[in-house]
This record gives sequence, structure tokens and C-alpha cells, in this order.
Amino acid sequence: MAGPCVLEDDELNLEVARALARVSGRLGLPIVFKASYDKANRSKADSARGPGLEKGLERLAKVKGETGLPLITDIHEPFHAAKAARVVDVLQIPAFLCRQTDLLVAAGETGRVVSIKKGQWMAPEEMTHAVEKVRLAGSPEVVVTERGTFFGYGNLVVDMRSFRRVREAAGVRVIFDGTHSVQRPGKAAGSSGGDPEHIPSLVLAAVAAGCDGLFLETHPRPASAPSDATNMLALEELEPLLERVQAIRVVLGRGGEGS
Repeated sequence: MAGPCVLEDDELNLEVARALARVSGRLGLPIVFKASYDKANRSKADSARGPGLEKGLERLAKVKGETGLPLITDIHEPFHAAKAARVVDVLQIPAFLCRQTDLLVAAGETGRVVSIKKGQWMAPEEMTHAVEKVRLAGSPEVVVTERGTFFGYGNLVVDMRSFRRVREAAGVRVIFDGTHSVQRPGKAAGSSGGDPEHIPSLVLAAVAAGCDGLFLETHPRPASAPSDATNMLALEELEPLLERVQAIRVVLGRGGEGS
């Protein structure tokens, strides 16, 4: 799962999506295009949130229409679920909302695949209950995305045991969010900071530890991104990193294909 944090104009969205489609073809890896139409959990009231539900879904539809890539986007309100499911293939539940029953049930009722981001305060085994809410509502597949656990103030730590623990407790595939895991909440004045230089190390460690897939926010010009500029992977760095990922999977006997 890869793409910009928040949807921008069609030119930028398609620039990223076309690049992802090329990488997918060259490496033989399935890639789901990710971008949010609304970032409802920004730190400040005046932070950029995105184009909104209706316009955002139109922009996502253009990405799918031109590139053929499947889509994933965040939903924040139960009434968003059915509307988003008409366009996107995977509905994502943000980490801060991973226990919101009405939102989880609404996502499951669409019949789409649902990705639940593990809350930064949640133990791996606690995700079982969130997964069960979505399953009982009718989702054909639920995955959990690990993005680190709060350690003190303004720091996230990734426990590499989490992938196995979530998988065994909840019976789901576990995705590693390699970009939000380097986020530093509160590091910048009024917004989150980040340490993107650590993305490759964490991604390679997570793949070696047995994660089933990757979530990577990527942008051709991260410094100009309206959201998460300090913790995104530069688009030009994505393919070389995924080549290293495939090499690790081959060594582990999982082959070079995607999950």
C-alpha cells in the first residue's frame, strides 16, 4: 500500500500513481494506491485536510481509471463507509479510531477488505476485538497495520514481536507502516515531526521479522507535501527499497512476490 498522505490535485496524484504502476510491473509486486480525501486528525485547526469526501472520491476514481491500481483510503465517520466503498477496494480505519464500534461495523458491512491501524497505545492481542467487530459485520478480509507504540512523549517504538502476536491472536495478515512508524508526534511546533532516515532500517527489519505487507507513504517532493512531509519516503527511493525487501523474502524462502 503506497501513495501520498493526502490527495492533492490530479496532476500530483497521477504522477505518483503512474510511478507506482511502473514499479508494480517491474518488480511483480501488487501495489494498492493510498491517499486520504480527509485528514480529520491533523494537529492544528488550520492544517490542510484534503479535498473532502465527494471531490476526493472523484480524484481517486481518476487514479483507478488511468492506472488500474486498486485503492485504499481512510474513513473517519460511519456514513463515509458505504460512499467510499463504491470507489475504493480497501477501507482503512485510522489508528486513533481503531476501537470505534460504529465505524468498524459500518466498514465491515460494505463487504470490502478492511485495514485497521493498530492504536499506538494498544497491545497486539487487544486488536482481536476490533478485528472481530469488522468480521461479524461482513468483511471478507481484515488486516491489521502496525505503526509503532508510544514510548514516553513524542516517540514511537516498533516491537518486532508484534507481527506474530497479532497474527496468532487475531488470525489476520499484518502490514507494517514503515513511514508513520518514524513519526515524532509533537516534535515540530504545532505538528508532528519525523525521522525518515530510519524508514529503510525499520522496513527491512519488519520484513525479516515476518510482516505480510508494507504501507509506505511516498511523495515525489516530500518537503512540499501538505501532510506528513517530515516522515514520507521520497518516491525515487521506493523501488530500490522494495528490491531489498524482495531479496530478504527470497533469503527467507518466501519468494520475491508480494503478499
